[in-house]
Amino acid sequence: MNIRQRSRRGSAEMHTSAMNDIMFFLMLFFLIASTITNPNVIKLVLPKSSSGQSISKKTIQVAITNDLRYYVDKKEVKVDGLSDALGAYKSLAKELTIVLNVDKTVAIQDVVQVMDIAQKLNIKLVLATEPK
Repeated sequence: MNIRQRSRRGSAEMHTSAMNDIMFFLMLFFLIASTITNPNVIKLVLPKSSSGQSISKKTIQVAITNDLRYYVDKKEVKVDGLSDALGAYKSLAKELTIVLNVDKTVAIQDVVQVMDIAQKLNIKLVLATEPK
């Protein structure tokens, strides 16, 4: 009989310190990339709605902030020049829709003013909301 003690083999080990570094760099990359994607977005708190529809035609984004600043496609416009700015877009497209993004603290009279301008120019208007 061959009775010898078998030599012990080294135990298998896995070093995960490099994986921690990789995960940290991936997390850092996604955090930086997510802030760069939309740096020019106007931050508004939209009212909530239970029924929402998406729009597929030519649209213009009109925004009213809580301090009553008006933006047409991310360009600030005075209230008096809003009709002219929207009229210029009306001449570029046949079927045009305004997507109105309004902060929920804005008075309804300011919203109605934009709705009147859209009605005079014969442009469809949709009020943007967030889902509940």
